[in-house]
Amino acid sequence: MGCARPGRLLCVSCADALDPHPAPAWPTPRPPGLIDPWAATSYDGTVRAMIIGHKEHRLLALAAPLGHLLATAVAAAATDLVPDVEPVDLLLVPVPSRPTSVRQRGHDPTASLVRVAAARLTARGRPARCVPLLRTRPGVADQSGLDAGARAVNLAGALRTHPPSLRRLARDGRPVHVVVCDDVLTTGATAAEAQRALCAVGLTPFAAVAVAATRRHTPVG
Repeated sequence: MGCARPGRLLCVSCADALDPHPAPAWPTPRPPGLIDPWAATSYDGTVRAMIIGHKEHRLLALAAPLGHLLATAVAAAATDLVPDVEPVDLLLVPVPSRPTSVRQRGHDPTASLVRVAAARLTARGRPARCVPLLRTRPGVADQSGLDAGARAVNLAGALRTHPPSLRRLARDGRPVHVVVCDDVLTTGATAAEAQRALCAVGLTPFAAVAVAATRRHTPVG
């Protein structure tokens, strides 16, 4: 994937070279009221190729390294923003794909890597769960090629919570810290809409975390 050597998608040398530096990745302009956005790295080079390969070309094995990057960013955001005396479980909520996109791709790429991230965090001693609480409403267009303004208009009211998932969460009864998770942070419009939908049912996320942020959102810190 990185060096293009035959034999495997991501060789050991390329995996070691990913070298994530999780940090806040604020969009410019910022969507009003957006929660803290974090990313593990920039959306370029090998990471960009990995995300596209996993999402569009069903290179499913890439969910593991991408999920590990996401876990690193979630852990950094949680340490910075919610340093608990008694750690509370992390509830990782993937940004949902449109049903048509899932059917065309044959998988839900974001949910796959968020599940990996939850397992990785739990193995590191920070209990986490991937819970797909959000769904898209009909009429949401593909975001590719849309600028910041068009993305915001396209996504206004585009997400809703899933009542059965909410009921299961309520029955569980344990306190959680909610994190919106995505593969790429671009304008922040998707994160802001996910935040709105979750806040509407009393679940306020403390951060929106992505594997990578576009160059206009290069993480700093």
